[in-house]
Amino acid sequence: MAESGMVHGMEVIYQDEYFIAVNKPSGYHVHPPEDRRIRVPKEKICLYQVRDLIHQKVYPVHRLDAGTSGVLLFALSSEAARKMCTLFSERQTQKTYLAVARGYTPESLEIEIPLELDSTGELAEARTSLKRLAILELPVAIGKKFPTARYSLIEVKPHTGRYHQIRRHLNRISHPLLGDAYHGDTRHNQFFRNDLKIEGLCLKAIELSFLHPWLSKQVTLKAPDCDKWKKIQYIFNSDLSAAELLKSL
Repeated sequence: MAESGMVHGMEVIYQDEYFIAVNKPSGYHVHPPEDRRIRVPKEKICLYQVRDLIHQKVYPVHRLDAGTSGVLLFALSSEAARKMCTLFSERQTQKTYLAVARGYTPESLEIEIPLELDSTGELAEARTSLKRLAILELPVAIGKKFPTARYSLIEVKPHTGRYHQIRRHLNRISHPLLGDAYHGDTRHNQFFRNDLKIEGLCLKAIELSFLHPWLSKQVTLKAPDCDKWKKIQYIFNSDLSAAELLKSL
């Protein structure tokens, strides 16, 4: 494993002669948008920043939404990219995310709701595992339906790779992801942003594990802590009363 480096806030968390993984910040695109009408500055595109950091061509092998932070893997050759893409397509990788959802989710749940493909609109198999880690109730009425605001900190494992799978599955079970402008709850998003001072999508790719095609060993890549998720963990695990917690933020 090579020494870690930093580029535009992206920390290198793994590198060998075949792959490199970085800790992607929220707000960065993996590669240039396919729609050329969407203009993204070069410094906000991970592909270019990692290429410039190590001075060689790199190949995306999976994608994270722009709003999602955490483990992002690139291949260092077309052959390595093909092998890694095969592992992803054959579901031989294990991906783990942290997320914050509206309401109290079940303690554990297998979500098996087919989702529309972004290319054709046809329904396709989609499966996501959910495990609740902590709950939070605050004495704030968001809207007129409930007198308090309830949230769940969850661990999520997508077993298929559909577009916006985690976000869409959470929406379909009526526990939308916080900070999600497309599938989420606008009023709760505003509360998190304005009152709790937690901005953006509350979704982080915390771990990626796979059997290395050449080294024949299990590789587990973990995203380091960041200020946003340290604050989220503090809010969910604080011993303060809800009123004291709101005052401390």
